[in-house]
Amino acid sequence: MSDDQYNSSEIMDEMHPSKDMDVLTIQNAVTEMLNAFGENPARKGLLRTPERVASMYTELLSGYRVDPNKIVQDALFEVSYDEMVIVRDIEFYSLCEHHMLPFMGRAHVAYLPDGKVIGLSKIPRIVDVFAHRLQVQERMTRQIADFINESLMPKGVAVVVEALHLCTMMRGVKKQNARMTTSAVHGAFRKNLATRQEFLDNISRGSEPMRF
Repeated sequence: MSDDQYNSSEIMDEMHPSKDMDVLTIQNAVTEMLNAFGENPARKGLLRTPERVASMYTELLSGYRVDPNKIVQDALFEVSYDEMVIVRDIEFYSLCEHHMLPFMGRAHVAYLPDGKVIGLSKIPRIVDVFAHRLQVQERMTRQIADFINESLMPKGVAVVVEALHLCTMMRGVKKQNARMTTSAVHGAFRKNLATRQEFLDNISRGSEPMRF
């Protein structure tokens, strides 16, 4: 488990919403690609493909246009609870930035409160914000952990992400069952082996193989 920080300016750039997606440019690019493939963009089955693809990317890359700070703005609550909070098996879909093919899996998030907790539904939404971008799994894992740590200021944060990558399943080595696991930790999860092991035991208990 790594505790290396990304450059702070890079994290801030990633966390600020960008301008609206240029749908027309995407549609034109898809038309050019279809021509380059040797297809006929004017044939019946492809007439609306550029429009559909642009709409798909608007949804799959929506994380660029969401400020995660607004998600947690009204969802932090002061409580005296100080035991581990775990949200496990958070399903996500993302796009590999190298080949723009999907990778998909589950995220497991835990934190040790220090006077504050976050609304339960907000953690899956935070995962989605960072997943719905062109990503690499390692960076996504770190961004989720860093954001929760900076927003909640808990005694510790741990994130484990397991995923299947279509870029290794459909092309290249073509390994259908190879899964990638990444992790990021802060505070007590890094310093205390027993705390880290409690988290790992909890997320492995009763887990089922991923099926997609």
